[in-house]
Amino acid sequence: MIFTETKLKGAFIIDIEPQEDERGFFARSWCEDEFKQHGLNPHLVQCNISFNNKRGTLRGMHYQVTPFAEAKVVRCTTGAIYDVIIDLRPASPTFKQWISVELTAENRRALYIPEDFAHGFQTLTDNAEVFYQMSEFYHPECARGVRWNDPAFGIEWMCSNQSIISERDANYAII
Repeated sequence: MIFTETKLKGAFIIDIEPQEDERGFFARSWCEDEFKQHGLNPHLVQCNISFNNKRGTLRGMHYQVTPFAEAKVVRCTTGAIYDVIIDLRPASPTFKQWISVELTAENRRALYIPEDFAHGFQTLTDNAEVFYQMSEFYHPECARGVRWNDPAFGIEWMCSNQSIISERDANYAII
């Protein structure tokens, strides 16, 4: 695997290294040792799938607070998404900054999202499926979110009109 750190310290884009032959390819997409070597949390306790019917669907910006803050590895297994993370670590030099990564079934990229980052995405295709690996179990009492269009972050979304957004995501407070 190829680990590329983003401008947000601790957040990595992870690319596979396919070994190809006439059958197709084989590639490792997870290795506890390699994650540890890059200083990433390799502890996984839960996997989730999000299926999204329509292009333009927006989910986020979600995170969990201590004592159940979670790291995530996110990959798009069908279709394409515009994945966005925000650094919410107050002591970080990139506090309130965001990055985006296009994750597609074709590029097979993953994004490692450290604890104390908000995460969300917008679908770029119909029938987009997203696969999450989580370092912590879901604890609704620790679930939080920030507004997807909060001017404090200035996120530039790919699709100007969201076709579907949950009431919860639409109503997070602007900070």
